[in-house]
Amino acid sequence: MAAQAPTLQVPKDADLLQAQSDLWRHSLCYMTSTGLRCAIKLGIPTAIHHLGGVTSLPDLITALSIPPAKLPFLRRLMCMLVTTGVFAKADSGPEGTELFRLNALSSILVEGIDADEHHCQTSFVLAATSSHYLEASLGLADWFKKDFGEGPPPSPFEEVHGAPLLDEKTASICPELDKLVIEGVEAHDNLGIGTIMRECHDLFKGLESLTDCCGGDGTTARAIAKAHPHLKCNVLDLPKVIEEAPAHDVINFVAGDMFHTIPPAQAVMLKVTSSFSQSQASAFNMHGRIISSPNVYYETYYAWINFLTLLLACAAPLG
Repeated sequence: MAAQAPTLQVPKDADLLQAQSDLWRHSLCYMTSTGLRCAIKLGIPTAIHHLGGVTSLPDLITALSIPPAKLPFLRRLMCMLVTTGVFAKADSGPEGTELFRLNALSSILVEGIDADEHHCQTSFVLAATSSHYLEASLGLADWFKKDFGEGPPPSPFEEVHGAPLLDEKTASICPELDKLVIEGVEAHDNLGIGTIMRECHDLFKGLESLTDCCGGDGTTARAIAKAHPHLKCNVLDLPKVIEEAPAHDVINFVAGDMFHTIPPAQAVMLKVTSSFSQSQASAFNMHGRIISSPNVYYETYYAWINFLTLLLACAAPLG
C-alpha cells in the first residue's frame, strides 16, 4: 500500500494573497530585463541625455522617430522602468506635463560619451538578455536531469550551444554575441576603476609590479599606471582580446590563459572571481598578493551571481 501523502497546510488568507503577488512577480520579472533591453535598443538613455537629461514623452517620441500612435505604449514602458529604478520621474513641467529623467543607472547606459570614468554598460545588458542566455535558462531543468557521466558536467550554456562563453570557440556560436560578451565584461570591469583609485589608493603602495588578469583593453591597468607611474603593469587575457587591445608604451600585454600561466608579478589583480570553479580557484595558490576589486556584497547580488555561475560556468556555488 502506497504511503499516504502528508496533509498540505493551507496558508492563511494574508499569506495566500502575498504568495499570489510574489508568484506574479517571479513569473513576469523577465519583463523588467526585456523592457530594459527594449529601452537600450531604442536608444532611450542616450536620447534623454541629448535632450538635457530630462524629457517629456512627446519630445522623447520625436527624438526616437517613433510613430505618435505609440505614445501610450511608450509611457507604459517608461513607467515600468521608473518603478524598477532604471529611470526616474522629474518634477512636472508646464501644465503638469509628465517628465522623465536619467538617474545613476540609466546614466551608465548613455552611449557615445568620451570620458575617463564613463564606461557604457549597454553591451553587458544586451549580452545578458540575448536569446542565447535565455535558451540556456529555459533548458536548465533538462540539464539537471541529464547524467553526464564521469567528470565535471558542461555548463547549461555549453550544453545548449556547444561552446562556453569567454572561450576561443564562443565566436563559432555567434560572432555578435562573442563581441557583446567581451565588450560587456570589459565595461563591467572598468566601471569602478575610478572608485578603486580613490578609495583603495594605498593598496598599491610598495608594489613594483602587477598583473591584471582578464585585463581586456588595459583600461584598468592604464588607470593604475597613471596613478602609480613606478608600477610595472602586465595585462593578461585571451589572444583574441589582446589582438584588439591598443598599444601602450607602459603596459605589457600578454596573450594567454590565467588558469595555465600568469606573468610573474608581486601582485595579481582578479576582478571577476565569482565564476571560478574550485579546481580553478586552487590555481591561484601562489606566494604574493591577490587583489580582488571591491563589489557590492548584498544577498540579492550573491543569489544572481550564483545562478549565473551555474548557468554559464557550472562552478561551485559561493559560500
